[in-house]
Amino acid sequence: SFCEELLSHGILKPLTAPIEGMVVKEGSCNYVAPQGISSVVKYYLKQSGADVFYEQHVTHICLRDGKWEVSRKMGPPEQFDVVILTMPVPQILQLQGDIVNIINESQKQQLESASYSSRYALGLFYEASTQIDVPWAAQYITDNPCIRFISIDNKKRNIESPEIGPSVVVHTTVTFGSEHLDSDPAEVQQLILSHLERIVPSLPKPASIKCQKWRYSQVTKAVPNFPRQMTLHTQPLLICGGDGFTQSNFNGCIDSAMSLAEAVKSHL
Repeated sequence: SFCEELLSHGILKPLTAPIEGMVVKEGSCNYVAPQGISSVVKYYLKQSGADVFYEQHVTHICLRDGKWEVSRKMGPPEQFDVVILTMPVPQILQLQGDIVNIINESQKQQLESASYSSRYALGLFYEASTQIDVPWAAQYITDNPCIRFISIDNKKRNIESPEIGPSVVVHTTVTFGSEHLDSDPAEVQQLILSHLERIVPSLPKPASIKCQKWRYSQVTKAVPNFPRQMTLHTQPLLICGGDGFTQSNFNGCIDSAMSLAEAVKSHL
């Protein structure tokens, strides 16, 4: 039903572009988000009617007079009746304040057992009317120590336009990501580019490049028994969820979100 709703609003569309090396499961259907995966999140935020504040880096969560006092890197602390945490599990364990003692030993052990892969993403952005002559929209690479996936993003999303320049997205292998996690970003960028040049020598020179470290890429081991969410404190409610409690795909995220919503509804 979630996919049907997103399809009816054009947020998702069936994937029609040629993807080389993709493992296709029998009976499965693949979709693409033409305006990027963030458009799915933005759609649900708009539906919620909530006021959303971005780039608030939470550092401390403390109990104050029956409410949660949440501190952030910039700006004064704020108080809330309910706090829901959906960041990667290791970042929940990095939070300071009363939350450190509120998470009991059993919960802490469960949270500590979750693990994630790390990788780099490289974006290459081109001027309008630049031609990228390859027969595929995206390609999974199996024989390169650095690169796992290359996508001609506008071609993959089926939104090619003469007014907008193409972009290429490169994801590194898990092994490369873990080996270079703390390396100099400029050196990592150059390494990825040198491998990319060997795989796709016909690529033109980009107008700009962005290299992004993805420390918590995909869940390699979820919290034991896939609980979907975990209640850390009931009065006031402090609850956590996300793909770390299920699996790193659309279904996993929806599954956890539904479980979180039920837990909050029954609390209200």
